[in-house]
Amino acid sequence: MKIEILGTGCSKCEALTQNVKKAVADAEIFAQVEKVEDMVKIMQYGVMSTPGLVINGEVKSTGKVLTPDEIKAYFQK
Repeated sequence: MKIEILGTGCSKCEALTQNVKKAVADAEIFAQVEKVEDMVKIMQYGVMSTPGLVINGEVKSTGKVLTPDEIKAYFQK
């Protein structure tokens, strides 16, 4: 599984990054977690507000910090 956190390093982006890491650890899954701070790459996903969460190339959330439980729900879909 590839998980990308889209954002420029703002506090919300950092919070989402930590929640993603916690969700991956809690779910005991293998995932490649990557932060994407390049605005060109972010815009290629069509994301206009950060932070953004992309799982396996599909945008799951933008503009809010998800809880670890909300993130884990995306792992099962």
